[in-house]
Amino acid sequence: MNDGNPAGITPVSVVIVNYNAGPLLAECIQSALPQAAEIRVVDNASTDLSLELCAQRFTGEPKLEIIRNPVNAGFAAACNIGARAATSRYLLFLNPDCVLGTGSLERMVQVLDTDPWAGMAGGLLINDDGTEQAGGRRAIPDPWRSFVRAFGLYRLERYWPQLFYDFHLHKQPLPPAPVEVEAISGALMLVRREAIEDAGLWDENYFLHCEDMDWCMRFRQKGWKILFVPDAPVVHHKGTCSRSRPIFVEWHKHRGMMRFYRKFFRQQYPGALMWLVVLGIWLRFGVVASLHAARRAGRLGREWR
Repeated sequence: MNDGNPAGITPVSVVIVNYNAGPLLAECIQSALPQAAEIRVVDNASTDLSLELCAQRFTGEPKLEIIRNPVNAGFAAACNIGARAATSRYLLFLNPDCVLGTGSLERMVQVLDTDPWAGMAGGLLINDDGTEQAGGRRAIPDPWRSFVRAFGLYRLERYWPQLFYDFHLHKQPLPPAPVEVEAISGALMLVRREAIEDAGLWDENYFLHCEDMDWCMRFRQKGWKILFVPDAPVVHHKGTCSRSRPIFVEWHKHRGMMRFYRKFFRQQYPGALMWLVVLGIWLRFGVVASLHAARRAGRLGREWR
């Protein structure tokens, strides 16, 4: 374990899973290099120039290691490969379309250091315009909360807050200090190594999406706190790696939702209700996939005119 870091460098191994992130990968690495002890990029068989651009920009950089997977192993599996290659006592799982704000990593480490039972921390995910992004702080999307969100019933929260609770918390006022939350985004997760050893690595049965919710659930089941740090900003260019294959991404997102609900909520909900959840998931996938296909057909039609 690497605890002897130079002054100003936090004892953190950054793990970045890359899949066709283009020039954003180099920007992500550049933002992390001054703040972290080491960076492990796990590439899931990218076909773009993202790795070549990094090789040109970071030639001979001792902190940077690139691990090339021969096939796309999925996000969770690649995170585990990076975790096993990391040597620091803290691990930051960072999407390649994220850019760390100056001092954000150090601030998150400070927050974890204040509580020995703080196992995971996430910063303030923001858009290019500085507005807070959905997903950086949230409640666990159990089947009822997902139903409320899907059908817009969260608009009734101001009348019946206990019943129609929106699991996205970004529309609530930003807290003045770090707070405990049920879940944060897999795009930005600072994790204590002891917590990983206790709760286990990422569940590789997820290929893409919902694996972060799964990890948050397992951390909390083991008694580890998850903290949201509002004064650790990180710009997230959301969807960069998935934009070229939207239906593929939606398939795995909905498949991940199925696994998540069955794994954690099957015993809490009656069988009939779980069947309705399953039906709702795949109906939603059908609608979303049809919309993506229609948009693609429209674009192709315009190109042929």
